[in-house]
Amino acid sequence: MYAANAAPDIRQNKVNIIQGEYFVTDDPNVVLTTLLGSCVAACIRDPVACVGGMNHFLLPGPEVRMKVSEAERYGVHLMELLVNGLLQRGARKDRLEAKLFGGARTIEGLSDIGARNAVFAENFLRNEEITLIGSSLGGDSGRRLQFWPVSGRARQAVMSSDKNLPPVVVAPIQKPRDGGEVEFF
Repeated sequence: MYAANAAPDIRQNKVNIIQGEYFVTDDPNVVLTTLLGSCVAACIRDPVACVGGMNHFLLPGPEVRMKVSEAERYGVHLMELLVNGLLQRGARKDRLEAKLFGGARTIEGLSDIGARNAVFAENFLRNEEITLIGSSLGGDSGRRLQFWPVSGRARQAVMSSDKNLPPVVVAPIQKPRDGGEVEFF
């Protein structure tokens, strides 16, 4: 088993992946789990080498240069780590197959980071010539995801959005006197 940041629960053969983490394994009894909103999880495996893994990223990539410690939240970094982790465990790039999940627009009125994450993940797979065999991207609800990396089985439960809840109220942002702008997401 190969882990990066993620802490396995060996008693249940369950590994929960949170933002900025990835996990690679060849253990057929391990299930990887995560909760997604606007984040995206890539589930990639090599069916011949019987190895697979998952990542969970918050943003597609940095707009500017970043510190190494900040890289963990970006898809561009986590996709590379996941693919390289699979290759180190005996996978071959030409056999990799992927499933993508997440990318919801969970808060209306703000920039659609979920859509940007989804487009990034699809483009990454296309550019790396990794076969996309399934996806569940977009929408307005979060997802609870389970992935069995050796078999490739995936199961999701959509967390319904309750339209009867009051809308999120965002206080107007006061512009600083120097004229700078800030965008929150």
